[in-house]
Amino acid sequence: MNDLPRTQALRCFIMIAREGSVSRAATLLALTQPAVSLQLKGLEESIGLLLFNRTPGGFTLTEAGAALLPLAQKAVSASSDFKTMAASLREQLRGTLRVGTILEPGFIRLGPFVRSLATSLQKTEVFLRYGISDDVLTQIGKSELDVGYYIDAAPPGLSASPPNSERSIGDGKFRLAPLMRYDYRVIAPMAWSDRVLGKDWADLADLPWLATPLHSAHRRLTDDIFRTLGALPKRVAFTDQEEAVIDFVESGICLGLARDGILDRVTRKRDFVIADKVTVTCDLSFACLASRRHEDMIAHAFSAMQAVWDLTPSGTPPPPIEAARSRKGAAR
Repeated sequence: MNDLPRTQALRCFIMIAREGSVSRAATLLALTQPAVSLQLKGLEESIGLLLFNRTPGGFTLTEAGAALLPLAQKAVSASSDFKTMAASLREQLRGTLRVGTILEPGFIRLGPFVRSLATSLQKTEVFLRYGISDDVLTQIGKSELDVGYYIDAAPPGLSASPPNSERSIGDGKFRLAPLMRYDYRVIAPMAWSDRVLGKDWADLADLPWLATPLHSAHRRLTDDIFRTLGALPKRVAFTDQEEAVIDFVESGICLGLARDGILDRVTRKRDFVIADKVTVTCDLSFACLASRRHEDMIAHAFSAMQAVWDLTPSGTPPPPIEAARSRKGAAR
């Protein structure tokens, strides 16, 4: 005997046994009569047994056919159960969205986004992986994450608020939906006022800086600026906590890059000065692989994100929601 019979051949066997006719079986199976006859012939040849007696009145089961019919029915049922389970597991997999997050949850509106997915008709389960901006994009590229937040410098020539239109980066590999635009400011020890006020990037390149993780948006944004000037600045300290930047700067040893939203939350007496001639304007975006943008789950996630940010047709997002000040905000 060859390999196990194909499910289609077993279905033909079962239907002929039930109807006693190849033509009626073919009609019910939505197949042609020759196709059903061929399936039956192949099945009998593969097992080396006749399953039916061919009579002028129709097809009747042989002794072997009668013995094998219940097993054929079980095999077809098992095949159907297998496909049903596989489809269910596939739906469960599709229903799990892997999201790369950065910054503090309140700033990126993570809570409303997760609630929106969890309570939607699709009831998407969300798996969150907290990390650094560039690492999130790398993991999306490797399909380790489905979507994620990403920070990059605002493209030149666009309006002050990011338009409600998506754009591509990485030679078209990644698709970004801008959510909001904000600024990073250069802060310095108060005693350095005369060294930063009225100064441009070239002047600031000669001063010591605070380092952040290699794949953080902070590091990428400043490195991109200083490379155009011919050299990266000297870095004399390190932190991976965004709000700790202020503490380092106030210690009097270096410059740092701080988000406007964090500076606005500093209610104590400031012991630092903000450079007045330089700014880094950024877009916070929602990212995915361009090749996956139209997958149902990812399209649903993008729609939910845009709804959470209440993006209007003109693309102007509302002011960002700032969470209560937390010293746990990372330099992402």
